[in-house]
Amino acid sequence: MTDHNEKTVGVIGGMGPKATLDFYSKVVEKTVATHDQDHLHVIINSNPKVPNRQDALSGLGPSCAPDLIEAARSLESAGADFVVMVCNTAHAYESHIRSAIQIPFISIIEESVNRCVSVVPQLQKVGILAATGCIDANLYQKQFAKKGVDCVVPSFVDQHAFMELMYRIKANDLDISIGMEMERLAQNLIDQGVEIILAACTEVPLVLHAEFLSVPLVNSTDVLVDAAVKYASPVHIKTKTYTAPQHIFVSKESLQQNPTAQADALGRFVHSQLT
Repeated sequence: MTDHNEKTVGVIGGMGPKATLDFYSKVVEKTVATHDQDHLHVIINSNPKVPNRQDALSGLGPSCAPDLIEAARSLESAGADFVVMVCNTAHAYESHIRSAIQIPFISIIEESVNRCVSVVPQLQKVGILAATGCIDANLYQKQFAKKGVDCVVPSFVDQHAFMELMYRIKANDLDISIGMEMERLAQNLIDQGVEIILAACTEVPLVLHAEFLSVPLVNSTDVLVDAAVKYASPVHIKTKTYTAPQHIFVSKESLQQNPTAQADALGRFVHSQLT
């Protein structure tokens, strides 16, 4: 399949590396291709040396702007037709990046907000799972406010727990206990009446899955993948990659009565995907 108008994707990555790898693998999966040549031209600048976003935004560390600007400019010089960034919190520097390049920048924030309001028509309340820097910078709160949607974020204690989980994932720890704890944090937001959960951190999709939640889950990584592939070449995007399995949500009550319920549910899910 040939698309003579196909655009080259520029990716600012490395924050963290596994999230960038997850993004690229999903781009490949999302692309309609029968030969190598059918895949998109993707240029990835994976720089894990970008300063800690949390420290930078809280004033405890150096700004990320210089590194992000350098990455964006290098992608433009290398031939990228547009740029995406696989990190939600780093979008606090979005204006710096846009002003430094002449090519378009696709925002994971805007795309994720638009996806949420399309998944749940007349959405009133969304639960946000994101890094502290992202939440404190009000990146999603500002965008959702434009849509008339209220944001619910984790409590102070839950946010601390989320950050610990996030750093464990960055350290390549994907133990099942992390996924179960992330589900607990999501459930606490659901208990406050949110109609959808937004995984607004690109590490979250590595451990949290929609099948274990009682409300829809939107992963910002998946949203950015769709936007990047569609912008690069609409004829290459798969409109339907799989049939979503039925939810196998396990309530708190059943989990308390049967501590193995979550593991049993996971086993059923894995079996359903293999048969």
